Amino acid sequence: MSYKEIQCKNALNNVSGRLPYKWDLNIFYRGCVHQCQYCFALYSHQYLEVNTGDFFKDIFVKTNIVDKLEEKLSSPSWKREVVNIGGVTDSYQKAEANYKLMPDILKLFIKYKTPIIISLKSDLILRDYDLIDELSQITYVNIAATITTTDEGVRQKLEPGGVSSARRFEMLRTFRKTNASIGLHMMPIVPYLTDVYESVDNLFFPAKDINTHYILPSVLYLRGPTRKSFLVLLQKNILFIILFLKNFIKRVAWIKTIRTAYML
Repeated sequence: MSYKEIQCKNALNNVSGRLPYKWDLNIFYRGCVHQCQYCFALYSHQYLEVNTGDFFKDIFVKTNIVDKLEEKLSSPSWKREVVNIGGVTDSYQKAEANYKLMPDILKLFIKYKTPIIISLKSDLILRDYDLIDELSQITYVNIAATITTTDEGVRQKLEPGGVSSARRFEMLRTFRKTNASIGLHMMPIVPYLTDVYESVDNLFFPAKDINTHYILPSVLYLRGPTRKSFLVLLQKNILFIILFLKNFIKRVAWIKTIRTAYML
């Protein structure tokens, strides 16, 4: 694992479209050690004007993000619109344990009363519980955990560098004690692996137990380098091939039953 420190020009990027936020916090950890084999952000290294290396092993850290963020938030033109954090890479991945950028970032959001959304797959965020609790007393805060499956055998193949799904649910349970909105991002839904009834049911039950405010699903997209990464995963893991075939056969049998019942 290597960390390479770089500088950013802007802290926030304006986004358009039908989204619940107007701004994205600049990706201050470009690259990610979670090693999600379905990661749509694998393309992002190509925008760096340096030798980019391995997306999962070479992490670029924008060390001036806090100063740039204060420049933006302190501007008279700032309207305190919602800022999204972690939309591309996890702001609480392992690098954050060393660089500790998020506490100062959260203090700025508190200072300038700015609402935020944090999406993540780590429970390192518990370190900053008090800051997030304080911000949630002032303005809107949303904490969302991305959880693909409760089957640890499958999860460890899909996300070998991430913490367990159980730890993510416990993190959500803890933040449910604050004024923050809590969500489960059920994404991506992987055909014949995590889209079967048992898999979905095993995500909904703990989400209901925690009393999450919402569940947001999304499907698997295999574009660019993500396609190659995911296909390599399938080629190397007989477990996935067996699960694919088993669930495919179940699906075909179910479709035949429906067609027979309704004479389709």
